[in-house]
Amino acid sequence: MAWFRKPKKPLTSSDKRDLPSDVFVKCDGCGEILYREKLAQGGYVCPHCAHHFRISADAYIRLLLDDDSFQETESELTSADPLEFTDLKPYVDRLVAARKKTGRADAIRTGRATLEEIPVALGVMDFAFIGGSMGSVVGEKIARLGRLALEEGRPLILVSASGGARMMEGIYSLMQMAKTSAVLARLHEAGLPFVSILTHPTTGGVTASFAMLGDVNLVEPGALVGFAGPRVIEETIRQELPDGFQRAEFLLEHGMVDQVVDRRELRATTARLLRHMNGGPRE
Repeated sequence: MAWFRKPKKPLTSSDKRDLPSDVFVKCDGCGEILYREKLAQGGYVCPHCAHHFRISADAYIRLLLDDDSFQETESELTSADPLEFTDLKPYVDRLVAARKKTGRADAIRTGRATLEEIPVALGVMDFAFIGGSMGSVVGEKIARLGRLALEEGRPLILVSASGGARMMEGIYSLMQMAKTSAVLARLHEAGLPFVSILTHPTTGGVTASFAMLGDVNLVEPGALVGFAGPRVIEETIRQELPDGFQRAEFLLEHGMVDQVVDRRELRATTARLLRHMNGGPRE
């Protein structure tokens, strides 16, 4: 009978299969353990609770645009250090580290493309680059993108993900709020649509300028959108804030945004809006 029995023996390290550490990821919304590849196929939206994971600027470009249609502009434009700023370390060192980490020159990618065959001008902020902060380069690239939209008659789409103005550039970063708002006013006068897509988080000077100036403001579910953070506000007014304060659903309820849109529906929703606003060929 021993022939039909498999003797038990303890597992050794050589018997265990090594799995890469990034095969599975834990959902911050519901705590479920998710297979990363399947999560990626679903736009990094949890299939159990619909929690929206933060994704890269490149991922938004793939999500929104027609395949191979994105033609990047101003990709080599880089920030200087006009104030010779140093906090825990010099600003120039932070810039070098951010460029090495992201492979990008600054915190936004801009270009011309098509979305369901509609010609558009698109800018997507990259939170991985110093928290998506808006310095001189971000503001200048948005301004140039707006001028490109004006010259070529393209609707403008901006995807925001930012901690606000870049403090290391001081007044130079704050000036970008006026610069970006001015070019959006020109788009409005020309009758060209501007769709603003707010993702988690969109705060500070970005919220106080171009991010909330869309002809239509769309926001992903659960995204934090505001000027100052909830903790700062509570400490200032010495009052407890309501549940969900500054989250997407709270903003919709109080008329601050036009629609909360699941990431998997962003492409179709944006195309439908652009067609409605005569930004492209009708279906």
